[in-house]
Amino acid sequence: MVRRTKAEAQETRLLILDAAERIFQEQGVARTSLQDVAAAAGVTRGAIYWHFKDKVELFSAMMDRVVLPCESAVNLARDAEGRTGRQALIAMALAPLELLVTNEQLRRVFHIAMHRTEYTQDMVTISQRHVDSVAGFREQLATVVRMGQADGSLRATVDPAAAAMGLFALIDGLMHHWTLTPDGFDLATVGRQAIEAYVAGLS
Repeated sequence: MVRRTKAEAQETRLLILDAAERIFQEQGVARTSLQDVAAAAGVTRGAIYWHFKDKVELFSAMMDRVVLPCESAVNLARDAEGRTGRQALIAMALAPLELLVTNEQLRRVFHIAMHRTEYTQDMVTISQRHVDSVAGFREQLATVVRMGQADGSLRATVDPAAAAMGLFALIDGLMHHWTLTPDGFDLATVGRQAIEAYVAGLS
């Protein structure tokens, strides 16, 4: 009976998180109340408070269910064996775009985080996660640029930090525009063309 109770509690928690994703995306985080989430999940408001202290904690738990695009892409910098720096840079830059295209839940959460959330003071920890992931991603991009300079596939006169900043701005812009208007363009195709063109300028 105890195991069943724990399983039921976990099931309710996941139900609440799934509902929060849907409602946050439809209404925005600021305009969504816990009562809205409870109604969407088919549970009582008390059930939400059993699992989450407040809306910020609920939002944080929703974010924790996914690995953000830049966080995932950082791992590619450590897997460059057999590739030139230029090839590794293109692969790393494309990774966040490919993740958004193929992972529906990540796409939904990223859209909420980027377009449907106002980061107030009580959400500073959550926004800091995004800042940290971006900083780590840019740092790894710069590392791969330096690797390309060492193997001759990228120009030695390019400043690695500046190149990484420019490339990240391109990636970030593509992700923001596509998640805002996904029917506007094919992210995978346009993204590859844009990134390869940018990296060609570093070669």
